[in-house]
Amino acid sequence: MAKGAKRKTKHTEDSKPDSEPTATGSSQENGNQIIKAPPKPKRVKTTKPQSEPEYFEDKRNLEDLWVETFPVGTEWDQLDSLYDIKWNFSNLENAFEEGGLLSGKKVYLFGCTEPQLVMHKGENKVICIPVVVAVVSPFPPSDKIGINSVQREAEEIIPMKQMKMDWVPYIPLEDRDSQVERLKTEIFILRCTQRRSALKHLKLDRLKKYEYCLPYFYQPFKEDEFEQSTEVPIIYPVEPKPVFCEFDWELDELEEFTDKLIEAEELSADQKDAFKEFVKEKVREAKRANREAREARKKAIAEMSEEAKAAFDAMRFYKFYPVQSPDAPDVSSVKSPFINRYYGKAHEVL
Repeated sequence: MAKGAKRKTKHTEDSKPDSEPTATGSSQENGNQIIKAPPKPKRVKTTKPQSEPEYFEDKRNLEDLWVETFPVGTEWDQLDSLYDIKWNFSNLENAFEEGGLLSGKKVYLFGCTEPQLVMHKGENKVICIPVVVAVVSPFPPSDKIGINSVQREAEEIIPMKQMKMDWVPYIPLEDRDSQVERLKTEIFILRCTQRRSALKHLKLDRLKKYEYCLPYFYQPFKEDEFEQSTEVPIIYPVEPKPVFCEFDWELDELEEFTDKLIEAEELSADQKDAFKEFVKEKVREAKRANREAREARKKAIAEMSEEAKAAFDAMRFYKFYPVQSPDAPDVSSVKSPFINRYYGKAHEVL
């Protein structure tokens, strides 16, 4: 055989197929003709319908500022309902933007709530409306909490830390990945570290204190309204029920005042003399407290540095209500210009 020639394949009878080739069989030789099986149809790939991309609205940098600020004086069982409504405090956020009311200033924030009858989802409801108070001050405006209620005989002023409250820095959303100690923040919020899971272990009196709390702001240049008041709250302990009333030592005459209580059957006649002595003692206590408060205020002013005097004089209070939005009730008709006795009238209500 010549080099490079192809070798001829010899077919024997044994190599012939037993049957005729089928359309689906493998390639066969038939003499010189090669029959190829038709190719298998390719599987058609099914493409899944493309779902529309989801878009999440970017969170605003100070969006949770009002949520992080503890609502002082709110009942614990009302806290969850407070956050059920999507309140919008964009007015507070905008105040910190460049050119805003609070821009570039050191600000201390605390929250509170105001139950009001408002229209929500087609019906009138009593809803706890969150309010945020901003205090512009170069130093913490208070380290004390005032506890007062109708049921209490006297107001109690205690350190904030006794109620597990303190001013802490607020970190905006865009800075929360940074090291906190390197940040220079000008926003501080009132925070309460009392764990709600531990409330059931607290005594009832301590639990109720949280409902009557409000930050106590000492303003030495403003005479406290209680220093000027001549009214004394009276809770006279007697069976079957105590006598609740207010006695004004300048406007009321004690004999006549007592006789009216007896006529109204709020006081029995045999308690008349004891009641009068009780009222006289309460009047003496109130006058002594007013006098001591005035003396303490004068002493504080005399010992105060010029820098501290300027800071107190420059202190400003701003009260923020939530703005109108589709998800929350309109509160524009229930805004109140007064905050409470500790800080009087806000410089501006927003």
